[in-house]
Amino acid sequence: MSEPAADSVHAPDVPARIRVGLSAGLRTSWKIILFSVPLYMAVSLLKGGPILDFLGEVFAPCMGIFGLPGEAAFAFVAVFFLNIYAGIAVIVPLSLDAFQVTQCGLMMGLAHNLVVEGGVLSSTGTRGFTLTLCRLAIAAAAGLLLRGMYFLWGLF
Repeated sequence: MSEPAADSVHAPDVPARIRVGLSAGLRTSWKIILFSVPLYMAVSLLKGGPILDFLGEVFAPCMGIFGLPGEAAFAFVAVFFLNIYAGIAVIVPLSLDAFQVTQCGLMMGLAHNLVVEGGVLSSTGTRGFTLTLCRLAIAAAAGLLLRGMYFLWGLF
């Protein structure tokens, strides 16, 4: 087996790779910052106000099943329609405890970016809507399981 000639295999030099990597990383970071910071600021401004308190009370029964405050529903809406970073931007100003942050992370990791990923799944010929419902059900089941473990064994 012959090896390729040294001239035919050319890897970019290290400074070029660093430039490309930094450029791509900065572009990605900028995209994340553009929607995370406004979400964080909006929730911080609304925190303790009548609107967030009222909506938190509306969602409290549903979120309470998972051991979360009603305000955490906003993080799930952001995650379902956007992505994980949007959910993080929403939960940070809510001052959740360790269990609640873990609970949000588990459930959001299982059911995030549902609109886009459901559309992608549908375009491949699968049943995107059905799989989206399955992801929601699995996230809910995992959340209930974690809540049960928390109360049974005091994991946090």
